Amino acid sequence: MGILTIENLSHSYGPKKVLEHLNLDVPEGSVYGFLGANGAGKTTTMKIVLGLLQPAEGRVTVAGETVRYGGASTNRHIGYLPDVPAFYGYMRPPEYLRLCGAISGLSKADAEKRSDELLEMVGLSHTRRERIKGFSRGMFQRLGIAQAFLHAPRLLICDEPTSALDPAGRKEIMDILSGVRDRTTVVFSTHILSDVERICDRAAVLHDGKVVLEGTLADLKARRKPDGYTVVLSEPAERDVFRKAAAAELADARLRWDGDAASVSFGDLKSGGVRLLALLTRLEIIPNRFELSDPTLESLFLEVTDQ
Repeated sequence: MGILTIENLSHSYGPKKVLEHLNLDVPEGSVYGFLGANGAGKTTTMKIVLGLLQPAEGRVTVAGETVRYGGASTNRHIGYLPDVPAFYGYMRPPEYLRLCGAISGLSKADAEKRSDELLEMVGLSHTRRERIKGFSRGMFQRLGIAQAFLHAPRLLICDEPTSALDPAGRKEIMDILSGVRDRTTVVFSTHILSDVERICDRAAVLHDGKVVLEGTLADLKARRKPDGYTVVLSEPAERDVFRKAAAAELADARLRWDGDAASVSFGDLKSGGVRLLALLTRLEIIPNRFELSDPTLESLFLEVTDQ
């Protein structure tokens, strides 16, 4: 049994069934991505794990203890970062963390020590004299992680921690979460697949209230053979020419760009590859790199959610 175990969990909002016999087991010491489109039931699951919502059916255990609706005993094992953390804006970061420490039962000395350590950990030590109300969204998230980590939880739950951040802010948060993996188990719900690929050991995909895919990232990708090619074009003019020609002549392909790399997927890998090479030849474009693409988490996600 893992640090977090969910068994046969079901919940509805009126006639709308959000979770249907959901099962999940999160190993201790992992960084676990909980994936799903907006509205898939990720936040509902997190609320049930925190004892804030009573499920219609099922059982949740944290560190071997059963979660009770309205009870807080299992939450001593959990640190929680909501998607939009709330703070007292007139406070400074050390004041806020010391207040949270006192509420958590830490002594004054321990709260002060932990506050200093955690502000350093999340890169906010330079803000000790600043008012929280002047923080950016990324700084709010970093302070939220510090607050969630005050009582050294065995399980850190983050609900869409990077959804409103720019790429630089997302990288900062992902680097922090990756850096605490030796001290706690991290579960974060998200719809941003690249965040999961960046730091997670394992992932589960939630769709129609059920887990439709679960396992280590390596195992998940190994379930699927390559279905496309990667074409790297360093010249902007070549990328523009290729993009327009591919849209017209490879209309059945799925074309995705990441910087100067195009991922081109086909239903028929061999015939698609022949047509792709023929197009590049006709355009007199020699790619910097041309190779079979490894299966991505995005392609798996689209497949199991029928998108």
